[in-house]
Amino acid sequence: MTVTRLDRYNNDWYKPGRNRAVLFCWYFINVLFFINPLNPSSSLKIFLLKMFGARIGTGVRIKPAVNIKYPWKLTLGDYVWVGEHVWIDNLEVISIGNHACLSQGAMLLTGNHDYKKEDFGLITESITIEQGVWIGAHAIVCPGVTCKSHSVLAVNSVATHHLDANTIYQGNPAVAIRKREIKPVS
Repeated sequence: MTVTRLDRYNNDWYKPGRNRAVLFCWYFINVLFFINPLNPSSSLKIFLLKMFGARIGTGVRIKPAVNIKYPWKLTLGDYVWVGEHVWIDNLEVISIGNHACLSQGAMLLTGNHDYKKEDFGLITESITIEQGVWIGAHAIVCPGVTCKSHSVLAVNSVATHHLDANTIYQGNPAVAIRKREIKPVS
């Protein structure tokens, strides 16, 4: 039997991009104003995110109980909707385009571990969510995935690879189930 030494789980190579004082401040801001479901103010959250380096467009709505790892690695386009209990675990850059929607409980995960190596090393990759994308409730977008323009990831689905434009995906792992037809507003 092989025994893995616990002291080998060392990911010191990863740098979050800010010093410890900023990380400490953000931790408490995140707990008090973002994760806390008692704060309904989207404008206050946007102000705080911008103070910590996030790039945010106009008309963005951030609902209660949202968890954001590092705002300085986050870009939100115009009219983005971030639903309740969304987890943006952005160890790397996450870019979300205009008119995108992250429904309740969705997770964007930029980090994973290399289970094939003894040190269980951290692997990080960016996520891009293009214009008009809808990430369904409790759906997960994995590291390195790009969700192309107007794609849809259905409820409880897991995107482990890129999603094609104007296509609806469902399942774990998510597979294309049909084209998305967008009708003009009358």
